[in-house]
Amino acid sequence: MEPAVLGGKLASSLIAPLVKRLFVADGPGAGLVDRPVRLKDLVSWGEKRTLTEKDVHKLAGQLVARAVDSPGEAPFPPDEQTAVADALARRLLTLGDLDMDDVQAVRLGHRGLARQLEHGAPTPPGLSTDSRYFLGNATEWACLQILEFFTRRSTFVARTLVEQTRTQAELIARVDELIARTPRPDARDTTFERRYLAYLAERHNHITIYGIDLRDSPDRWPLEVAYLSLEATATEEHALPEGHPGARYDLQLPAEEALVSHDRVLLRGDAGSGKTTLVQWLAVTAAADGDRIPYVLPLRTLIRTGQLPSPAHFLTAVGCPHTPPEGWAERVLTTGRALILVDGLDEIPSADRHRTRDWLLSLIGAFPGNRWLLTSRPTAVRPDWLATEGFRELTLAPMRRPEVKTFVERWHTAAEAPEYEAPLLDSLHTKRDLARLATNPLMCGLICALHRERRGYLPTGRKELYDAALTMLLARRDRERGMGALEGAELGEEAQLEILQRLAYALVLSGRTEMDLETAEGIVERCLPTVAGHGDARTVLQDLLLRSGLLRQPADGVVDFVHRTFQDYLGARYAVEEGHLDVLTSHADDTQWEDVIRMAVAHARPRERVVLLRQLLAREEPRLTLLALACLEHATALDPVVRAEVESRSAALIPPRTTADAHTLADAGPLVLELLPGPEGLTAEEARCVTETASILGAQEPTGALAVLRRFRDHPSFDVRRQLAGTWDRFDTTEYAVEVLDHLLRDGLFLRCASPGQLAALRVMRPWQRLTVNGSPDLSDVVAAVRDPDALDLLSLEHHTRESTLAELAAFRNLRALWLQDCFGVRDLTRLSELPLTELAFNRITSPAGLSALHGLTRLSLDQTFQDGHLSDLLPLDAPLEYLFLGQETLAAAGLRGLESWPTLTELSLARPSPTLSATDWEQVARLPVLRSLILNASLNHYALESMPELPSVETLRMPSQRKADTYLRILASRLPGLRTVILKTSGRRGVPLDTYAEFFPTAEVTDDRL
Repeated sequence: MEPAVLGGKLASSLIAPLVKRLFVADGPGAGLVDRPVRLKDLVSWGEKRTLTEKDVHKLAGQLVARAVDSPGEAPFPPDEQTAVADALARRLLTLGDLDMDDVQAVRLGHRGLARQLEHGAPTPPGLSTDSRYFLGNATEWACLQILEFFTRRSTFVARTLVEQTRTQAELIARVDELIARTPRPDARDTTFERRYLAYLAERHNHITIYGIDLRDSPDRWPLEVAYLSLEATATEEHALPEGHPGARYDLQLPAEEALVSHDRVLLRGDAGSGKTTLVQWLAVTAAADGDRIPYVLPLRTLIRTGQLPSPAHFLTAVGCPHTPPEGWAERVLTTGRALILVDGLDEIPSADRHRTRDWLLSLIGAFPGNRWLLTSRPTAVRPDWLATEGFRELTLAPMRRPEVKTFVERWHTAAEAPEYEAPLLDSLHTKRDLARLATNPLMCGLICALHRERRGYLPTGRKELYDAALTMLLARRDRERGMGALEGAELGEEAQLEILQRLAYALVLSGRTEMDLETAEGIVERCLPTVAGHGDARTVLQDLLLRSGLLRQPADGVVDFVHRTFQDYLGARYAVEEGHLDVLTSHADDTQWEDVIRMAVAHARPRERVVLLRQLLAREEPRLTLLALACLEHATALDPVVRAEVESRSAALIPPRTTADAHTLADAGPLVLELLPGPEGLTAEEARCVTETASILGAQEPTGALAVLRRFRDHPSFDVRRQLAGTWDRFDTTEYAVEVLDHLLRDGLFLRCASPGQLAALRVMRPWQRLTVNGSPDLSDVVAAVRDPDALDLLSLEHHTRESTLAELAAFRNLRALWLQDCFGVRDLTRLSELPLTELAFNRITSPAGLSALHGLTRLSLDQTFQDGHLSDLLPLDAPLEYLFLGQETLAAAGLRGLESWPTLTELSLARPSPTLSATDWEQVARLPVLRSLILNASLNHYALESMPELPSVETLRMPSQRKADTYLRILASRLPGLRTVILKTSGRRGVPLDTYAEFFPTAEVTDDRL
């Protein structure tokens, strides 16, 4: 609520008399004295004044009550009225504490005066956003009236500030005139948004599960009933303070929370994985919450018009029937209230993706602060396609067994067919081929429908499943419902397939997923002479749209397949029938053709499979070799020589030797699990990469993946064991704990628990010495979950936001090390003095009170805001510290002042200082007699090395690899004459020229930290 709008609630004619009562009636004189009267002598409360503080609270209450009771929308929640009035009263009372006169107050201006009052009486915690906003603007409006009162009460002020008096009066008059003549500027926007959000929620508040519309069952489900929360994953670096082991870990979170911590997300997912359903869910929930304005923008629809739309045309482009007020879209985007959901990057041709990217970047640059979600198939664009623009990349994980079970239960409930639920779940659990297909909502829905239609009979294999689904959709459904041709066109199943596959092949060739209705009618017309049936092209196409369950008309004049999977399957069928094998392999480089080629191998005869696979191998490209390997899954009959050749060529890729190799290999699908070797005969790195490949595939094929990982549970390599421990989330919690985790060698290994189920599973395993707990469980529950509290040596708490003093940790009587990462609720460290802690790391806790009492620490890492002071005022003086890491926030508050108080330090690690270190700071380092290791965690230009004195005791230096830093390297070498080892932190980059660094440090061994 702006001041002008607030004035609509409190016009000057109402507020001025109330403000006037705050000040004494008699003025300070004629303005002839040397010093004007101070504000504290003008206010009407205090000793021998006309008002008491209670009266001021009453006046503030009247002001707020008039704003709430006046016509129009309430400015804030009604239950906060008393709190807002009290806060406003405290700010008015602050007038008596300001050491200024009325002349100075007028010169300060109403906003400056308001800031002074807010500083004296800050906004109390707990108020809603609307209340805080009202309070700020009410303060400004009151100050505007106060200054107007000052300009009128004194001849001195009137004479010396006549021009400012005129300005104040004109400003108030204009505001009052604006209030009288202009409606609230957001009134039309608010009215339209209510209509638009209701329309959006209604339009997207259902999903269709193809095949459920059988007999009397519904063909659509309410979204809130049908939506299944799936998992989104990403591999990220988890950095800890220097001196503590970090790790790459697989981030896992519910897909609907993708935008909670990042405003820009590129979400990848396979066909049928639920990307569009997620978009619908986000749109509907945002519409219900009302805090964001969602736009659902299917790219395949936008690209049809040629020119991608500007914000003003977003709604028109997607067929929204409501017309917004002029400029509404830009106002929404400018204020950062929009949720832009751009669906289907993979469904537009490759040639259009570059301009789509430019379109996105121009919108993001013009309208920062909004939230963006872009969906795509995994291989449609290169990795990090939008990373430079701050997009976080996530991947929709395939459904796991618990999610499949939930889906099957909900499907049968909605279809009113409970008698088929248990038999299907049994089949999915015991039949490996079937379970491999049930990895996304689309295939699960088809399997459920087929199972019900066939009274419990299920096909095996992907091709047979599609064949059965097509038979059901094209023939059996209408026949069993006793329906004839709706539009007069009588076409059998094969005739329908002939037309559909020609439409599909035309789309595949064009690289699109939808075509104009006129183009589709032309294809049907050319096809009609070759099929048995009646009716013209328009009638036949309309019949397919209405009855086939495969085609749909998403907008006027547009035709597409209900899912890309059917398009690829039918397009491949036609390509094989027409002998277009060369066409298929000529497009093998195009990721949009991958499924088409795999399905073509399934449709092809044995000799045609030989041609296809040998042409893929002839290209000698790793991805095409893996594509050939993936095709073997569909080649039920194949020349054994060709099969052996494919497997032989794949041997160069199996076992994988790097993380990138592991991910590339996993893209070939669960068939890889049968080919993964080991652990015998593998190096430690190869063994780690094999387990990483199996871990990735665990979401698709948990049984097979678990069989591979179980073989490595006794492996001695720390990296292998860390990989096994880090993939717990992909499997059944208890089963994985028993089969894998409980067998791992514990030395140096963390176990990470991120759910109540994982905490509970600790009870079925041997004790763990190192434990990470992610999230905010009650710490008493953490203590209860640990089987042997005395065995716990190191505890790491991550993102623990529950308010706590950590008193519960006293149960871990042998706890030596505690790491607190983003534990914002921790408000006191005093109780930690009861533990035998020698190592502590923390950042951004509420309060580090009690830190100085931890006398036993030898290792301390902190990145914490302190009040300015010396380190000796903040840290435990008598602690025998040997290692100290100082983060950026700590350096900003204290620098290195007082560092000499810990002469026992042998290792010092420094984050990037801000401001830079001074000569005085470096002198503190020079006074550390036994310092052996110096660790710099940022570029050398940030450390003011020219101020560094000689540090002859330092023998080891760790620093990031530097670019164009010759001057700093020379300075550093001259200041560290005793260096014996230089370790470069490369962040995994290859090709760092170690020889170049060796020239600067001739007496030291130069190495890097790459694995």
